[in-house]
Amino acid sequence: MHDERRRIEERVQRLHDQRIKTAIHAATVPLEVEAWQAPGEPVPFAEAAAASYAPFAMGTPWGPPWGTTWFRMRGQVPSEWAGRRVEAVIDLGFVGDWPGNQAEALVHLTDGRPLKAVNPLNQYVPIAHPAVGGEEIHYLVEAASNPDILANDFAAPTPLGDVLTAGDKPLYTFQRADIAILDEDVWHLDLDIQVLRELMLELGEHDPRRHEIMHALDRAMDLLDLDDISGSAASVREALKPVLAKPAHASAHIVSGVGHAHIDSAWLWPIRETKRKTSRTFSNVTSLADEYEEFVFACSQAQQYEWVRDNYPHVWARIQESVKKGQWAPVGGMWVEADGNLPGGEALARQLVHGKRFFIEHFGIETKGVWLPDSFGYTAAYPQLARLAGNEWFLTQKISWNQTNKFPHHTFWWEGIDGTRIFTHFPPVDTYNARFSGEEMARAVRNYQEKGGATRSLAPFGWGDGGGGPTREIMERARRLKNLEGSARVEVEHPDAFFAKAREEYPDAPVWVGELYLELHRATYTSQARTKQGNRRSEHRLREAELWATTAALHAPGYAYPYAKLDRLWKTVLLHQFHDILPGSSIAWVHREAEAEYARVAQELEQLTAEAVAALGAGDTRVFNTSPFDRAEVVRAATGVPAYAEVPANGSAPVAVADPPQPVTVSGRVLDNGLVRVEVAADGTLASVRDLRAGGREVLADKGNLLRLHTDLPNYWDAWDVDKHYRNRYTDLLDADSVTVVEEDPLLGAIRVERSFGKGSKITQTITLRAGSPRIDFETDIDWHEAEKFLKAGFPVDIRAPHSSAEIQFGHIQRPTHTNTSWEAARFEVSGHRWVHIAEPGYGVAVINDSTYGHDVSRTVREDGGTTTTVRLSLVRAPRVPDPGADQGRHRFTYSLLPGATIDDAVAEGYALNLPLRVAEAAGAPEPIVSVDGGGVTVEAVKLADDESGDVVVRLYESRGGRVEGVLRTGFPLAGARVTDLLERPLEDAEIVDGGVPVDLRPFQILTLRLRRG
Repeated sequence: MHDERRRIEERVQRLHDQRIKTAIHAATVPLEVEAWQAPGEPVPFAEAAAASYAPFAMGTPWGPPWGTTWFRMRGQVPSEWAGRRVEAVIDLGFVGDWPGNQAEALVHLTDGRPLKAVNPLNQYVPIAHPAVGGEEIHYLVEAASNPDILANDFAAPTPLGDVLTAGDKPLYTFQRADIAILDEDVWHLDLDIQVLRELMLELGEHDPRRHEIMHALDRAMDLLDLDDISGSAASVREALKPVLAKPAHASAHIVSGVGHAHIDSAWLWPIRETKRKTSRTFSNVTSLADEYEEFVFACSQAQQYEWVRDNYPHVWARIQESVKKGQWAPVGGMWVEADGNLPGGEALARQLVHGKRFFIEHFGIETKGVWLPDSFGYTAAYPQLARLAGNEWFLTQKISWNQTNKFPHHTFWWEGIDGTRIFTHFPPVDTYNARFSGEEMARAVRNYQEKGGATRSLAPFGWGDGGGGPTREIMERARRLKNLEGSARVEVEHPDAFFAKAREEYPDAPVWVGELYLELHRATYTSQARTKQGNRRSEHRLREAELWATTAALHAPGYAYPYAKLDRLWKTVLLHQFHDILPGSSIAWVHREAEAEYARVAQELEQLTAEAVAALGAGDTRVFNTSPFDRAEVVRAATGVPAYAEVPANGSAPVAVADPPQPVTVSGRVLDNGLVRVEVAADGTLASVRDLRAGGREVLADKGNLLRLHTDLPNYWDAWDVDKHYRNRYTDLLDADSVTVVEEDPLLGAIRVERSFGKGSKITQTITLRAGSPRIDFETDIDWHEAEKFLKAGFPVDIRAPHSSAEIQFGHIQRPTHTNTSWEAARFEVSGHRWVHIAEPGYGVAVINDSTYGHDVSRTVREDGGTTTTVRLSLVRAPRVPDPGADQGRHRFTYSLLPGATIDDAVAEGYALNLPLRVAEAAGAPEPIVSVDGGGVTVEAVKLADDESGDVVVRLYESRGGRVEGVLRTGFPLAGARVTDLLERPLEDAEIVDGGVPVDLRPFQILTLRLRRG
């Protein structure tokens, strides 16, 4: 037989694209359209319905950036169309090839009920089936003219990312608003040909099935009447039936399809637009559920449900009905799809608590899995937190984006730092916006790493980020691929069903231990520093407010614990931990609003804490310690005068109750407190740090606190990525404008270093040493005006450290300092929370911070044979896409060097730096609400139970990485204690011995105790 592949493939493509596809709508009549441009921000339906509309013609430009245009559309179904499938077709002037993040619209009936959305790949609105001749159509369409931020492929900065800079030039040209007949024979033929042609092109050129499909298509095209596509479509379909009816091989891979509509809670649009995106997409989804009884849609992020509940009650009611029918599957059990590395431990716990509780309260459903397809790597604390919240499985997609190494598994057991394991899956289709194309199906099979051990994978399908979610075309593809020779088999089902089947067939799946590190998007640990600082400060202020509110509720008559306020503030912070807000990868508008929101949160939490402390009664000046560790520390009273206090963990004490330790001396540029001696060089770096407790051991191997400015232009994804080549070009900031002693007090000494550099940027650092502490603080004020630069602070330490330890949620993780393998070399920038620790046997050093998350650790051997291990904190970046002004302006933060530090020291000082002692006027405060006998048992949260029973909830964990026994003691009569899950539901009774609760923890174990007051 002659090889006619090219002729047949080209013939099929042309006939499909130019004749069949264009004949799907057999006849059309235009709708009459009028328009009204809403002034400023979006308006309620009632206001739009009452507005004055003007005639609007097709082909007219409309829509300033971030604007809202309401269109009134009227028409009548021709009487001769009775019995046909009729729909409205609306093309707002969609641009580009991305179905999300551009023009979108929500179609309302005249009574205000949302009907369905209009999106680039979902332009129809059903009218009737069968239509009644003469039916009148009357819609009000809310159209959002959101700019396509990705239009230039992130190649250059754009002012469109903020309504303040975007201008008012119309972005779109309205193309079409018609009533049309959907020719169902032609529409189905279009899908038949798409599925067969795409399958054919993915099969091997020597595969008989490829040739069978090719010739079947060729013969079918002979039956297509080019003058009557509609009239001949049925016969063409009949000719294709045999080749579509051949069943899949018995060993065919099984793809569990789950409807999905990945909607970032903010990204290239502000939060206010996400609220509308959810209503549009969820309207589409509930409409599609009415058409396809087998349809199942998985949707995470309780925050988005709450927005719909509060703003779109009709859509909310439809969601509730779909949940009852089993077609809508709440998943994920988190408040938002948060970043996987940056939220603190208690914050991740609250993500799960608030998310799962929302679904239980509103749907009676307890979600079983963590659904995080798009976060930028995942902390090794997740398995334990997920299981403690009652989850059985974990899903993500993003690790498939690895830049260097291909992850070796798609289905596996993931083991966290404490030994907890959770069943985990990465969809090998490598997308969370699948459409069941031939290429996707072939990729899923080709990629799948578990061949021979398991047979199934999951594929989330639907257009995301405002693309409208799953479509009828995707559902039709799934039907055709349910059992088709040459393809994987598609089963549309609930993700819980997939995970149950996957676990049953693969119980001995391989184990991956430790973090799921994404070898990409490493700059998200640093970008938008003020957003990250707002999150860190908010987390610690929430801890403080809860602790002192609990203290006041137990000891101050008449004080009412602020349940509702704390709940609302937590949810605000949790929202901003979304994986494109906290990582710093959103447009300027998002981060501008985030900074303002954090300021409001700070103000309100400060007020709540002050009210709780004041409720304890007026009296002397006292110092309040929110840290879980006893502290002996220099503080500043309201007058600014340094004072010294010893304060118990979670408690308070008068100022200056202890004798001051050895005073601080300042001699030239040398600070000495009897514990460490710090010499500042003339260029403002540290020339020497000697640990006097270790016989005067020199800590540094070279200049310390070396500020290095790198050129930073990644290959792509500016705000997300820092590529390894950034290290190759840099400037060390060694020209100091001034080095000045600014404080000489027996309790503290300080030297100020000022620098100017680059494009008018300035750094002022105050290097402070306090009495009684070996911690050296670098209080930093940056006025930043650089572009495409990356600033780091380096500490080259004379230690041979085989690994570094970095704090993560409820523990720490160790990473090698060498680069023996490509996996280790790929970790050239890593994340951590409050501290990084390096050590050799007998001696360690910690670098502590109060607001940054990125760092790198490297190791070199010197000519003298010694080893230098360098820790560098990532301070600030200057990406220009998607926010051209990212990080510009003022930054204030503190980081510290802690010589002679153990892990215990790092943990304690990490809390101390992030939880400054509070000085306030108060009466003799009561005993701490809780205290712990036994090192290594660390209290993370103290609060009243969410059910308002008055029980006290304490969350604690083992922080050293070893087994520990201790006793939790209370500052109130204890009548009972229970171990609970994260949602404060009882798991087992806890023993009470001599008024305390004994605890026995494995390494990094998290324990939640619910304490009943006597």
